[in-house]
Amino acid sequence: MRRISGLLAAASAAAIAVAGTLLAISPASAESNGGVRVMPLGDSITDGLNVPGGYRIELWQKFVAGGYKIDFVGSQFNGPPSLGDHDHQGHSGWTIAQIDANVVNWLRATTPRTVLLHIGTNDMFSQSAGAPQRLSTLIDRITNTVPDAEVFVASIIRLNGADAQVRTYNAAIPGIVQSKVNAGKRVHFVDMYPALGAGDLADGVHPNAGGYAKMATVWFDALRAVPRSITDGTTPTSPPPTTTPPTSAPPAGACSATYRTVNSWGGGFQGEVTVRAGNAAINGWTVRMTLASGQSITNLWNGVNTGTSGPVSVRNAAYNGALGATASTTFGYVANGNGAAAPTGITCTSP
Repeated sequence: MRRISGLLAAASAAAIAVAGTLLAISPASAESNGGVRVMPLGDSITDGLNVPGGYRIELWQKFVAGGYKIDFVGSQFNGPPSLGDHDHQGHSGWTIAQIDANVVNWLRATTPRTVLLHIGTNDMFSQSAGAPQRLSTLIDRITNTVPDAEVFVASIIRLNGADAQVRTYNAAIPGIVQSKVNAGKRVHFVDMYPALGAGDLADGVHPNAGGYAKMATVWFDALRAVPRSITDGTTPTSPPPTTTPPTSAPPAGACSATYRTVNSWGGGFQGEVTVRAGNAAINGWTVRMTLASGQSITNLWNGVNTGTSGPVSVRNAAYNGALGATASTTFGYVANGNGAAAPTGITCTSP
């Protein structure tokens, strides 16, 4: 995304053009420690423009502090000494299509257990209309090449000059991810967009150090929610930090709902509710809960909410209402307020 930042500085973002040069693949074992292979995949935000190493610096430190043994993999290499493994697969200025054209070779060379995908920013100015379809194709390419890998797909962070396009693109991602999950793929949605504000960007496009640190926290929380993504079946050498314990309604009737806090920051937090069918299939669900005083939902995905504070109800989206017996889906939201207080009175009903 160097091209975008330069063009923004020149106030001519519409003139973006990038050559799709293929990069030679170097061995991914340059700094291998035998840990779980994780591929950070994307454009200059993965590379770490403005802050070489980007979110990978803080994410690596969180892995170390939590006792996780991780091997970053990829054909690219950069970052400071505080980043213990400099390998990655971030390419400045690259679009979804360019990543898609090269990803099979990268994946075959590294066979990652986990892929962290943040891509689409360079598509937003002149190619935003077809970006969701291209992302869907890229995800299929990844899951077909490494079907046993856990693939975490992030909404992209805000972008000065094209934020409306970013929001439209991001709104399509949860449904894309859910379609892959429904097809039996190991794909997970990570809502990165709300974690960073305008003050977290160094140039309107790329995060500053504080913004990259916030990205690291979101990635880390998402990874810990899928233990297989960062462990090889053994217990970490030291316990990872704890998060807000989930609260749940006892399974009564057709479905149950369980809440957890995914991430929190000064003045806001991200919550997630897992809806699980009982012993019989259901076709549609509604979750009711009461938010703590001072909390107010600002963005919600994978569901349709009525109310944003106090008593709130959330019904299924068009694509995730039908659940087989004991099957589950999730909806998430970002809210203002103190994330330490979990919602109360959580219930789930099905028509």
